[in-house]
Amino acid sequence: MKYNNPVITGFHPDPSICRVGDDFYLVTSSFEYFPGVPIFHSKDLVNWEQIGYCLERSSQLDLSHAKSSLGIFAPTLRYHNGRFYMITTNFTIKKNFIVSSEKPEGPWSDPVMLDWPGIDPSLLFCDDKVYLTGTQDIFSSETVGIYQAELNVDTGDILTERKLIWEGTGGAYPEGPHLYKINGLYYLMVAEGGTDYGHSVTVARSQQPYGPFESHPSNPILTHRGSNSPIQATGHADLIQYSDGSWWTVFLGIRPAPVPFSGSHHHLGRETFLAPVDWTEDGWPVIGSKVALEMDARTLTLNEAVSWKSKDDFNETTLDVTWNYLRNPYEENYSLTAKPGYLTLYGSAVSLNEIDSPAFVGRRQQHFNCKISTLLEYSPCFEGEEAGLTVYINERFHYEIALGIRSGKKKVFVRRKIGSLWKVESEHDYTHNRIILSVHADAKNYTFGYIVDGEMIELGMGECFLLSSEVAGGHTGVYVGIYATGNGQKDTTPAYFDWFEYAIK
Repeated sequence: MKYNNPVITGFHPDPSICRVGDDFYLVTSSFEYFPGVPIFHSKDLVNWEQIGYCLERSSQLDLSHAKSSLGIFAPTLRYHNGRFYMITTNFTIKKNFIVSSEKPEGPWSDPVMLDWPGIDPSLLFCDDKVYLTGTQDIFSSETVGIYQAELNVDTGDILTERKLIWEGTGGAYPEGPHLYKINGLYYLMVAEGGTDYGHSVTVARSQQPYGPFESHPSNPILTHRGSNSPIQATGHADLIQYSDGSWWTVFLGIRPAPVPFSGSHHHLGRETFLAPVDWTEDGWPVIGSKVALEMDARTLTLNEAVSWKSKDDFNETTLDVTWNYLRNPYEENYSLTAKPGYLTLYGSAVSLNEIDSPAFVGRRQQHFNCKISTLLEYSPCFEGEEAGLTVYINERFHYEIALGIRSGKKKVFVRRKIGSLWKVESEHDYTHNRIILSVHADAKNYTFGYIVDGEMIELGMGECFLLSSEVAGGHTGVYVGIYATGNGQKDTTPAYFDWFEYAIK
C-alpha cells in the first residue's frame, strides 16, 4: 500500500508529533497568523484532521504588529501523565513559553513564560525529570549549538545550569533539537544547513542526557540538497513510534514549481512530510532513501482520507478551524451574526499593505491546482473602499480581485502588488450589488475573474513565483482569503460574504 507526501499540504512547517495510545497528535509553526499553532489528529500517521489550535486567545499570543514571518516559531508537542504540553517561541516578543491542556483540542492554559534564551525549545519527560533543549541565544555571543537544562514545567523555573551539549556537525544554524531516550541511550536530533535548499537532519547519541554526544557516522541522515527531487529543503524532523513498534519521522520540505529562465520557486510554503525510519544493528536511526511524493506505507494501517471541505456557507456562529486572521484581530471588524448565513467584514482604515490586522480571513493554499470563489454582497459608497478576494503571502506581495469605488464609479478590478511595484491590471464597470469573484490557480499562474451567467469573465493574471519565498522572502506560504478595507478611512460599508469555496482541480 502507498501513501502520498506531503501528508499535510500547504504552509505547515516545523512539525512536532506525540502519541497517546493509538492516537497521534501533531503541531506546526504559525508565525504571524492567529489563532496560533494548529493541532492535528491521526490514527495512521498519514491522514490528518485539524482539531483546533493551541493558542486561541490574545492572552496566550501577542502578535501586535508582528513583522511577517515572525511570531510563532517551531513548537514542540509532548504528552506526560495525562496532560499535553506545547512549548514554543514567540519571536515577536522574544520569549519562550509553555501551554498545557488535558485535551488536545483544548482549552489550553495561559502561557508559563520561561527565562530561557534562543529559539526552537523542546521537552523530554524522562526519569522524573524534564529536560529543556534549545538553541544558543541568537542575540548574544554564546557559542552556536544546542543547549540544555532541567525545567519545572508547572512554574517555568530553570532548575539547573544551562549547558552546551552539542555543536552539530558543522552545518549552518543547528536548530530544531529534539532529545529522546530510546533503549537506554539519549538521541539528539537536530536540523542543520538553514531552512532552505541546504536543509538537513543530523543525529547524535550519548549515554547521558548532557553528553558527550557522538555524531551519527552517516550524518546527515536526511537531506535532499544537490538532488533533482521534486521535494527539497527537507529537515526539522521529529521521531515517533507507531503502534506496531516501527519508527517514523515527520519533517518539513518544499515542493518547488519550475519557472522558465528563473530556476525553481516555492509558493505553497514548507509542508509536512512523513518517512519510515530503520535502525542499524549498532543502534543508529536510518532514513534509507530519498523521500518521494509516493511512499511505501509498510506496516501502517491506512484509514480513509479525511474528506475535503470545499465550501463554507458561514452558517455557524464561529469560524471553521481552517480560517486565520493576520495577527490579533480587531473583533469589531467581523461578525457571523449581523446578517445570518453571511460573514460580515467591516473594513477599517488598515489595508493589506500594512504590518497590522486588516479585516481579513484567509486559509492556506494547499494545492497547486485549485479554484477559489466567493459570493459577495456589497454596496460601496466612498472612494477607496473595497472588498474581495486576495492571494497573499505578505504585506508587500499579494494579488486582489475586488469590488470598490474607483474614480467615482463602482468597478470590479484586479490589482497586483509586487514589492514597491503596484498596478491595477484591469477593471470593469459593475452596477450590481452581488458578485461572484473567482481565482483559478495552477502551478504557474493565478487567473482572476468574475462570474456572469455561469461563465467566468477574466480580468487578469499573476505569476505564482512572484509570491514565492525566493522572491517575497520569509518563511510562510500563500494564503487565499477575503478582505475589506477603507484604504485609510474608517466607517466603511459592510461587506457581506455569503459563501467561500476552495475546490481542488
